[in-house]
Amino acid sequence: MSANSNSMQVKSVSLANPWVQLVIGVIAMASVANLQYGWTLFVNPIDAKFHWGRPAIQVAFTIFVLIETWLVPVEGYLVDRFGPRWIVFAGGVLVAIAWAINSGASSLPVLYFAAAIGGIGTGSVYGTCVGNALKWFPGRRGLAAGITAAGFGAGAAITIGPISKMINSSGYEHAFLVFGLIQGAIVTVMSFLMLVAPLALVAAKVKANQTGYGYRPSQVLRSPVFYVLYVMFVLIAAGGLTMAASMAPIAKDFKIDKVPVELFGITLTALVFALALNRILDGIGRPFFGWLSDQIGREYTMALAFVIGAIALFTLSQSGTNPVTFVLVTALYFGVYGEIFSLFPATQGDTFGAKYATANAGMLYTAKGAGALLVPIAAAFAKTHGWGPVFTIAMCFNLAAAVLALVVLKPMRARHFAVGPPDANALPVGGVSRTT
Repeated sequence: MSANSNSMQVKSVSLANPWVQLVIGVIAMASVANLQYGWTLFVNPIDAKFHWGRPAIQVAFTIFVLIETWLVPVEGYLVDRFGPRWIVFAGGVLVAIAWAINSGASSLPVLYFAAAIGGIGTGSVYGTCVGNALKWFPGRRGLAAGITAAGFGAGAAITIGPISKMINSSGYEHAFLVFGLIQGAIVTVMSFLMLVAPLALVAAKVKANQTGYGYRPSQVLRSPVFYVLYVMFVLIAAGGLTMAASMAPIAKDFKIDKVPVELFGITLTALVFALALNRILDGIGRPFFGWLSDQIGREYTMALAFVIGAIALFTLSQSGTNPVTFVLVTALYFGVYGEIFSLFPATQGDTFGAKYATANAGMLYTAKGAGALLVPIAAAFAKTHGWGPVFTIAMCFNLAAAVLALVVLKPMRARHFAVGPPDANALPVGGVSRTT
């Protein structure tokens, strides 16, 4: 065997480690985070240049999220069949193209087209990385999905400041182009390091409230559990996406966007401070609540996070015009909002198995797209009624989802596991009878 072959084998073995694959996924996720969480920085500059109006500009955000989420089942199917590498590579190329188009967009249709391209690219990366994490970590799906999702939640924290400075110094067009090319390049490099999880891990059933059987997407769509999860996901995602897309407009309407805030020995304007702290807390919250759900159960963790989110939204509706309160409370909100991107994929993986985890998680992830439909509606509603009623509606959504988690989802999942797979003689992924 040649030295070159030995080197390739060592490289493959070193990469075939769950934690190595997790880190690779996190880096890829962090590199596409700005397409969603950095968007709010561009809304006001685009409006100032073209005067299209915020609701019209935010339609681009909705298109991005819809395409990002609603194509994930297709991308997930391709990943489950062919592996993660080329899907993520294509995603990296597309996100670079999307922001390059944004940099020169001079009409709303072009802006919307770029949003669609970016959605395809981001969905390819997001769906693949989360599905891969579920397969590599059968016993700690909450933690693994949480860490992976944290890359997307916190990935923008490092670059929010530089993007904001570049927009102010060189224009938003230059920021779109430079950061689009950088982000796309990082994703394409990471794609070549991703590996398929071993069959033994994919077939593993390590806890009582898990299944080793791989439910096909068609079987998942016949399960009531899926639809309860879907409704809950939509309720929470609608509020969180509205907040993520509207942080800059909210701060501007509250007249605090450029007010200096000093916290933790750091002084920044309220908006930049809030955006950076939001990403940090979001990044911490996703793995923390994922880990917590591995310990105390998915439904209890969901209810806890949803109630805290409702409290944060209520506080924001009452005292959000105070710049310090705005920074701290929005950080608290995003710290508990992002857990849906760890808990829901983990719950889906436990309930329906890992063989088709990427496609199944992708179907559930389309709920984020459904929630995004409310973003431009919220922007238009806030323009005439203010942000207070928007926060109140989102608070009610949080409380409703908390009740559903404990009263409906928990007993329904218990019945699901008691009944077992639809085919009593079915074998799980590894070919070992589920009764052994």
